[in-house]
Amino acid sequence: MLFLTAMTRNPQLPLRSLNEPIQVALLTDDPLLRAGLSSLLAQVGSIDVVDTASAEVALWDAGVDGEKALARLAEIRTLDLPVVAVVGDHAHVSPALAAGARGVVLRDQVGPGIQAALAAVRSGLTVVDTALAQQLVPAAPIKTSNGKGRGELTERERQVVQLLSEGLSNKLIADRLGISDHTAKFHVNGVMIKLGASTRTEAVVEAMRRGLIRL
Repeated sequence: MLFLTAMTRNPQLPLRSLNEPIQVALLTDDPLLRAGLSSLLAQVGSIDVVDTASAEVALWDAGVDGEKALARLAEIRTLDLPVVAVVGDHAHVSPALAAGARGVVLRDQVGPGIQAALAAVRSGLTVVDTALAQQLVPAAPIKTSNGKGRGELTERERQVVQLLSEGLSNKLIADRLGISDHTAKFHVNGVMIKLGASTRTEAVVEAMRRGLIRL
């Protein structure tokens, strides 16, 4: 089962019928996943697996190696079509969205509902696995009594949130920016406070909403 949001880059783009065949490019280096997905897509119907040049949507696999998966997310930006990313870790959903994926599903949650996900992405919607929905869309907005959550980010904090979107730890952020681990942690906390976020993922999603992250 998948959670669908009505976020679209073109609000005038009409939804297309689930019955219209979807031309899908299956992009994975894992032969087992390729075989499984090919079989699944054949079973759900109304889906044709084609090459990238003929595809309407790409079903892209991040792989099973966590560190390599984060590094490979940049590949999404090179694809000239909407992408549904298959990831193996909850922590990879925000980096995948920041890299331009229009949908994210967990590897162990891929099932018959993938047809609806691919059709929705083809129509311009953003699709998120239900297992990730609560993480990305909190049940209630975060409120603070001192008015925090609306502050403007400094240039350094913008750099930090950009690195957060790439899934970097505080230590890696410190190394990238040439600052101490303590300073990196200070900036991460400042970003979360100003964006009204209780987790790093929420901070990245809010930064995306505000247009603070470069895709």
